[in-house]
Amino acid sequence: MSLVEERMKEHAAVLEATAALIPDIEKAGALFKGALASGHKILFCGNGGSAADSQHLAAEIVGRFQKERRAFPAVALTVDTSILTAVGNDYGFDTVFRRQVQALGDAGDILVAISTSGNSRNVLEAIDEAHEKGLKVIGMTAYGGGKMKDACDICLAVPAKVTARAQEMHIMIGHILCEIAEKDL
Repeated sequence: MSLVEERMKEHAAVLEATAALIPDIEKAGALFKGALASGHKILFCGNGGSAADSQHLAAEIVGRFQKERRAFPAVALTVDTSILTAVGNDYGFDTVFRRQVQALGDAGDILVAISTSGNSRNVLEAIDEAHEKGLKVIGMTAYGGGKMKDACDICLAVPAKVTARAQEMHIMIGHILCEIAEKDL
């Protein structure tokens, strides 16, 4: 079997196992839709590939996913280098997302926290701040969920031990959430 065939087989197996998350994905979609329908925003955070996913999904919400509609408010907390470096320098890297949730988050908003390990300190700090401010938290993690499993309102722990396979499911789940948000709005 070639490397390409092996990776596609792994992807298919993780996709099949991720079907167990359908009820929680539907709950997360309802949270997304409810928040956006009532004028609230979605905040995203994560590191590395999860930071890129945060940007990607925020863009789908602000711009559009598949349907022409009004713009919805969403912010990737991963993109402002001045905020990230100033807060990182002055307060430490663990607080770069927490400070932004503190400044930008309002009760009724949603924080989408993405960390394949489920243990990223700066993401966990953002989750704590989100709860203090009355935001709902949707987590996207990999196998087991790490510390985020118990910290999120809904934790979508993709049953994958390989980071790349989990990230592939995260973007699929994110796209599904965007589609649910657009439906009938």
